[in-house]
Amino acid sequence: MADHTSDAILQRMMALHPKVIDLTLDRMWRLLAALGNPQDQLPPVIHIAGTNGKGSTLAMIRAGIEAMGKTAHAYTSPHLARFHERIRLAGELISEDALTEILDECYAKNGGTDITYFEITTCAALLAFARTPADYTLLEVGLGGRLDATNVMTPKVSVITPVSIDHEQFLGNTLAKIAGEKAGIIKRGVPCVVGPQKDDALEVIEATAMRLGAPLLAYGQHWHVSTERGRLIFQDDTGLLDLPMPALLGAHQVINAGAALATLRHLGADEAACEAAMCEAHWPARMQRLKTGPLVEAAPEIELWLDGGHNAAAGEAIAALLATLPERETHLICGMLNTKDIAGYLSPMKPHVARLTAVSIPGEANTLPAEATALAATQVGMPAEISEDVASALSKIAAQSPRARVLICGSLYLAGAVLRENG
Repeated sequence: MADHTSDAILQRMMALHPKVIDLTLDRMWRLLAALGNPQDQLPPVIHIAGTNGKGSTLAMIRAGIEAMGKTAHAYTSPHLARFHERIRLAGELISEDALTEILDECYAKNGGTDITYFEITTCAALLAFARTPADYTLLEVGLGGRLDATNVMTPKVSVITPVSIDHEQFLGNTLAKIAGEKAGIIKRGVPCVVGPQKDDALEVIEATAMRLGAPLLAYGQHWHVSTERGRLIFQDDTGLLDLPMPALLGAHQVINAGAALATLRHLGADEAACEAAMCEAHWPARMQRLKTGPLVEAAPEIELWLDGGHNAAAGEAIAALLATLPERETHLICGMLNTKDIAGYLSPMKPHVARLTAVSIPGEANTLPAEATALAATQVGMPAEISEDVASALSKIAAQSPRARVLICGSLYLAGAVLRENG
């Protein structure tokens, strides 16, 4: 039936969204109860919060778990090209039939009551996970932690990646307040792996863990990670690992790798599984080199990259990676949401970028207009112009600088549009 696809049901779910967003778990508890409380029937959960690096850390943990000969469910957001990317059942993307069935059941059980899109789809993921055998469940927090829709179970281990300023309108306007929301995933007596944090954030996380009697496995105290002669060196109480560098590019991925390794070692992973976590992890739109597809074919000599990072910390990470790449004229094609700190994002990249071409994110109501992105770039000292879309921008850059490096960046929503276009 034409209107009974997962896309059609997801569209109907949009209409259930409350008029005002209030961060609360009440709607989750109500629907989960109607579904038989699937959150209490999950395989052991690894729950991951933080501002940056959640998805990359999850991808490395999953690669390590699978190298141990075990299976893992995974829930991530947002998706890039298709919603199905958010839900992996025992390692495989959920099928269209399974997704349609589970969404339909959640929609019916909700009975037309107000609920956010993320909440009802999170319930669907938890229901699918509870009904499918696996050894572990990997849950990535959507926003914050304390009142996030995923924060409805007791995990086997919690993970908090580096915390920085983002989503201030929901989480608070200081690092300490934001860290308090992230620390909301810490549960009584449950170990928590903590990545590098600024002092204000670490104090809040440590205080929360102490209050709840949750053992911390904190960077710089219980585990260390560094690089030496092109290798990754990890050390904890179990011993030292000398591993290949992460397949995911960028100095920031070394930190994410450390959190993933600390988690895997806590789960009993051996050195081979830890090596697989470095070599086998894949996470699209995180400094991803595009090598095939229509966009690449249209500008064959361009070195084309894609990244979905969108805050100041992401800008710093991209700048650090650009500084390590072979010298090449570098252009940005950038589109951002209107809720982001565009100056904070672009400023670190200024020394490495010849020019920015601004685009509006296609099909996204909350896009920052291309004109506003170009103006912000100019204000931080980056030459800028606008283009109607990514393909047009790439074509113009290729005509003027055929061997340039081009990074399409600024938003996961833009990255998703590019991956669909470049299919």
